Amino acid sequence: MSFEKQKKQKAEEIEQIIQSFLPEESGFQKTIFSSMNYSVMVGGKRLRPMILAETYRLFGGKEKVVEPFMAAMEMIHSSSLVHDDLPAMDGDEYRRGQQTTWVRYGEGMGILAGDALMIYAFETASKAFALCACPERVGTAIGILARKTGVYGMIGGQTVDVELTDQPMTAEQLDFVYRLKTGALLEASMMIGAVLAGATREEVEAVEQIACEIGVAFQIQDDILDVISTTEILGKPVGSDEKNHKTTYVSLYGLEEAKRRVAELSEHALASLRSLNGKNEYLEELFISLMDREC
Repeated sequence: MSFEKQKKQKAEEIEQIIQSFLPEESGFQKTIFSSMNYSVMVGGKRLRPMILAETYRLFGGKEKVVEPFMAAMEMIHSSSLVHDDLPAMDGDEYRRGQQTTWVRYGEGMGILAGDALMIYAFETASKAFALCACPERVGTAIGILARKTGVYGMIGGQTVDVELTDQPMTAEQLDFVYRLKTGALLEASMMIGAVLAGATREEVEAVEQIACEIGVAFQIQDDILDVISTTEILGKPVGSDEKNHKTTYVSLYGLEEAKRRVAELSEHALASLRSLNGKNEYLEELFISLMDREC
């Protein structure tokens, strides 16, 4: 089976897993359930839950304990996008070719939907305790999820990004934002997959570094696409970085240097991945495809 067919099949399986953990749209608070579900199911690559599951398999995992974490990871990612799109942040009206949550449900409900998804993600992840013979692994994984999501991870990166929106960023500040805002959840995905499969501390640290490099390369590729792509291909407005006065790798170093850096980070991450005891050819191909993507 070709990589693209595998990817499509795996994405469809992930969609079903995620959907199985979403709340039923009923009761007086039906609107929040509806906005949460819309935010998660409006589309996306399902990259983080896919990487989580494939890392779990890389280290020999075969159980369903990863499924609550796969759903939780996508809920947290969706929460961050819902808040990013708000008028107080980027003010984007379309994402993945669809109306953003705040446009569809109103700004107030958009704020609540992002908050609700963040909290519901941890409620969902906790369901893994009933699926694992080693509850300490689940506890460790939840700790990783919390740290990589919060002020020492994704939110910490977003904080610096927001504060410096209308100011020039140094290379050090930009690297910090990319490592935390984008890289942190990818790091959590690989680390959680490894932990749940029983990987050693050294192996967990190795995949954390791999994911960090992939995360930074992924964000730089986003910068590149924001300059060279189109709204039709990308599924969201292009040129938004310049419109929002954001420093990016492209604005700081230029397009060609950005492309070179993506290649350098990707090659190093792949070499590190291949040096691990386990092997997952699909995960390697997935990382390669992320750097060659057009959307």
